[in-house]
Amino acid sequence: MSLSNRINAIEESATLAMAAKAREFKNSGIDVISLSLGEPDFKTPQHICDAAKKAIDDGKYFSYPPVAGYQDLREALAAKYQKENNVPYKAENIVVSNGAKQSIANVMLALLNPGDEVIIFAPYWVSYDALVRLTEATPVLVKGTIETDFKVTAAQVDKAITSKTKALIFSSPCNPTGSVFSKKELEAIAAVVLKNPNLLVIADEIYEHINFTGDQTSIASLPGMFDRTITVNGFAKGFAMTGWRVGYIAAPKWIADGSNKVQGQITSANCSISQRGALAAISGDMNPTKHMVEEYHKRRAIVYDLLKDIPGLKANYPQGAFYFFPDVSSFFGKSDGERKINNADDFCLWMLERGHVSLVPGGAFGDDNCVRLSYAASEKDLREALTRMKTILATLK
Repeated sequence: MSLSNRINAIEESATLAMAAKAREFKNSGIDVISLSLGEPDFKTPQHICDAAKKAIDDGKYFSYPPVAGYQDLREALAAKYQKENNVPYKAENIVVSNGAKQSIANVMLALLNPGDEVIIFAPYWVSYDALVRLTEATPVLVKGTIETDFKVTAAQVDKAITSKTKALIFSSPCNPTGSVFSKKELEAIAAVVLKNPNLLVIADEIYEHINFTGDQTSIASLPGMFDRTITVNGFAKGFAMTGWRVGYIAAPKWIADGSNKVQGQITSANCSISQRGALAAISGDMNPTKHMVEEYHKRRAIVYDLLKDIPGLKANYPQGAFYFFPDVSSFFGKSDGERKINNADDFCLWMLERGHVSLVPGGAFGDDNCVRLSYAASEKDLREALTRMKTILATLK
């Protein structure tokens, strides 16, 4: 007796695994600073909580919602994309799910067959690769480097396309690197896509509000790309609503309908009360989000200066999200006299055990030389964590 081949082909989420290890240490009384999860350290804004409380008190939202989400929420999401992103989505193009992760899974299950190929821009969010494999399609990694701000070029995409390529997927701003694709860079990628009539784009925009460049371009807004793009978004990052589990896609109707069919057989609709909170978030006061982004902007500068002060670490300057993805390969082969660091996995485990700082190995994101550090933590914890890292790394020879 054994698990299915599709389950054996994927691994546990590395971010969740490292968070679990950090919790084990904390539960045993060790003062661990966790920089492993991409989770805002802010509370959900009060007006969102109030809307959810009102929905409970009103007693109108205790029945099963429509599988794709409440009509008023879908209309509000479509209106947001029309106004802010210049993409003419309608409610019929929107499917609300239990987090953006389910949104992506729905799309892949609806579109992919065994043997199809999906180009993944690497470094990538950990679940892209696993979700492609879960459908028995084949992930094809196209890699950016720290020298190119971890961004993939249109020429690399063009070279990777084969007769089996069904889709490409990327995030901008990017998890784990914080890189942001400019409009010009996206136009070049779109030109490649439009040369290939059967190629679709899955664009993950969940960090769109945490963008320090002032240029958040949706690839779906570019000429010819509306019918070729599935836009993924959600409320976890920009509205500090990770536990509410509300994500969504905006896509051509035939893809939205397919995703709706998948979701109807697996989970049905997203939580009714969470959707009322989401409606308040998307149509209400954005000042709490702006405040959070200002704080992330300050923390980015603090962490960058502290990382530069650690000999051997090499980091780019992220333009969005709330991560750094430093290259730690200069420490490979070194030892503290008891333990040798052979790779990023060793680095993170050693840092957790000796420095009591939780990070995530870069191999899970497609780059074995790097680790992911989340700065969605307090300034006090960030300064202490980087001090610990500098101190313990100095012991390696």
